[in-house]
Amino acid sequence: MNDIKLIVEDIEEPVRLDSYISKALNDVSRSYVQKLIEKGNVEVNKHIILSKKFKINIYDEIQIKIPEPEKLNLEPEDIKISIIYEDEDILIVNKPQGMVVHPAPGHYSGTLVNALLYHSKNLSSINGIIRPGIVHRIDKDTSGLLMVAKNNNAHNFLSAQLKDHSINRIYYALVHGNIKADSATIDTLIGRHPVNRFKRAALENNGKRAVTHFKVLERFSRYNLLELKLETGRTHQIRVHMSYLGHPLVGDPLYGIKKENFKLKGQMLHAKVLGFVHPTRGEYIEFNSELPDYFNSLLDKLRRI
Repeated sequence: MNDIKLIVEDIEEPVRLDSYISKALNDVSRSYVQKLIEKGNVEVNKHIILSKKFKINIYDEIQIKIPEPEKLNLEPEDIKISIIYEDEDILIVNKPQGMVVHPAPGHYSGTLVNALLYHSKNLSSINGIIRPGIVHRIDKDTSGLLMVAKNNNAHNFLSAQLKDHSINRIYYALVHGNIKADSATIDTLIGRHPVNRFKRAALENNGKRAVTHFKVLERFSRYNLLELKLETGRTHQIRVHMSYLGHPLVGDPLYGIKKENFKLKGQMLHAKVLGFVHPTRGEYIEFNSELPDYFNSLLDKLRRI
């Protein structure tokens, strides 16, 4: 049993307990949180709460007991996924917003891994039974390109490129506010947030170096469209860095502005370009994916304002 402590510091009015926890823990479904509450695994200010509709207030202290993970028997699932390239060594997948990459508490099915197991009999085993083939990941509500290894040699080759920062990873993001500079580099340490262990933060000490290069592609009255190039690949790196600059991603439930003007299902962040040296051919290859419809629709709306 793992204990998680949260201090409510980022709400302006009372919110439902299940909603707050699912957003704070990120990538954990609301239904899973509701089950934790129903089983008496959640306390607010040292009182067990059994109602998922319970409202919490700023500065409340939430204690969550997470049971040990169940032994998983991953099943292949016939889920439609967009595979834009495949050969004997790799798969390139265009992941939709809302899909979890690999099983985690509250998401034991419906993940990209479940879909990959149905699609391919050959996936690398380096990351174990939970993450077969997964070389790197992007957040549930981030869309875009992911590379998948179909054998261990390919996996090791791609992982080495990740380690030496030679993979070309370019994202598009819509952020709040107007950034003065047309381009810049963000270079900080990133580590676990001091209060919310499921959140990351830019720190002065005890973190890992994180470097993001960005340029402004288009300016709107209160928003900017950015192109961001990752030099490193820390968890939530772009989301943390833009929040650190005071320009959080539009729609970001964890690092963003709580009252959004748009009805979004997650952050406006898309992994658009992915380039690397092929594991066996030894040549550089690059893939590019179009922005999702919801992303383009919002940009068109902003252009008309």
